[in-house]
Amino acid sequence: MKNLSLIALFTIFLSPSVGFGQTILPLWPDGVPNQNPSEEVENKMYRDILRISNVQNPTLEVFLPSKKTATGQAVVICPGGGYSILAYDWEGIDIAKWYNAQGIAAVVLKYRLPKSSTLIQPEIAPLQDAQKAIRLVRHHAKKWNIDPGQVGVMGFSAGGHLASTLGTHYDENVLGDSKDPIDSLSARPDFMVLIYPVITFDKKHYHAGSKNNLIGKNASQKLIDHYSNDLQVSSQTPKTFLLHATDDKAVPVANSLLFYQALERNGVPVEMHIYPEGGHGFGLGIGRGHLQQWPDRLKQWLNHIKVGQ
Repeated sequence: MKNLSLIALFTIFLSPSVGFGQTILPLWPDGVPNQNPSEEVENKMYRDILRISNVQNPTLEVFLPSKKTATGQAVVICPGGGYSILAYDWEGIDIAKWYNAQGIAAVVLKYRLPKSSTLIQPEIAPLQDAQKAIRLVRHHAKKWNIDPGQVGVMGFSAGGHLASTLGTHYDENVLGDSKDPIDSLSARPDFMVLIYPVITFDKKHYHAGSKNNLIGKNASQKLIDHYSNDLQVSSQTPKTFLLHATDDKAVPVANSLLFYQALERNGVPVEMHIYPEGGHGFGLGIGRGHLQQWPDRLKQWLNHIKVGQ
């Protein structure tokens, strides 16, 4: 019996449906906004990676480094998946563990996806969740040994679109008249890390799946421009690290180039790395030749911006 209990416990720890962080926090413990009551359930599918779809209760999975190594920096991670699924471990948990190894706190955001029929105004749900995530991290900053002025956001692919939306729409009131005192905290990230990000919804360079899932196939030009984040950059947009591969066939490298140019025009500090090969969705790039060195470039940049505060 004792051996069976140990096996059961071991199985629980290996299960992909169980969180790997120190804690998982609900974003909206008092009720999820912009969502109708429903019996719909979240879906998890694990093959090569853990894919989560139809998110109904968004969460933050928290990964903290030891106090001895903590730098005070923190990052909210938005996994990609075309606003259809979340590549939750590949572009979430694995990345959080890398951050912890650098002494940086990381939280993986399981955000709502606009395809869910429970949403009232689908296109604002991911931004609602991202704004709340930044505010929650700042709210817990002392407890988590974090500098509230060193909280950034990172996103991959469509998660990069959400991260860049947060960085350019952080002061957009998508909650209405909130009574939660946490919502009085700033939702502006102190920096952005955008990895093969979707930036524009202009047909010349867009990722059709991300655009159509978020705002629909027949969206107005006004809505297209609103969520083309290169058009929303200002001098207050956070400093940014950009990474892309030239041969990305899913999300053209022009997305990062457009954002880089917009940041440069507005005097926002930006660093960009373009690799000749890598395609799309390469994550940490492990086993991909010199591409796997890109996290070293990010580590150097994070050290640089911390010193430069």
